[in-house]
Amino acid sequence: MDIIFLIISIITIISSIMVVLSKKLVHSAVYLAGTFMGTAGLFLLLKAEFVAWAQVLVYVGAVVTLILFTIMLTRKGEEENAE
Repeated sequence: MDIIFLIISIITIISSIMVVLSKKLVHSAVYLAGTFMGTAGLFLLLKAEFVAWAQVLVYVGAVVTLILFTIMLTRKGEEENAE
């Protein structure tokens, strides 16, 4: 159980650092999804299944999808202006 905790926490920490260090917004949003999934994994280890699934549904399913759509919609205008 301790090894699983260490693996999930290392993945969560690395992906959260990559959110800040990533130069592209889309990559940052994908790393943010990884961070949220790692947090859900930690909730599962704490036997808080409802909170873990709420984390996956609300944050990974809704917030990251909203961020990705926002990035895609705002990037289109920048690409047209660059040409």
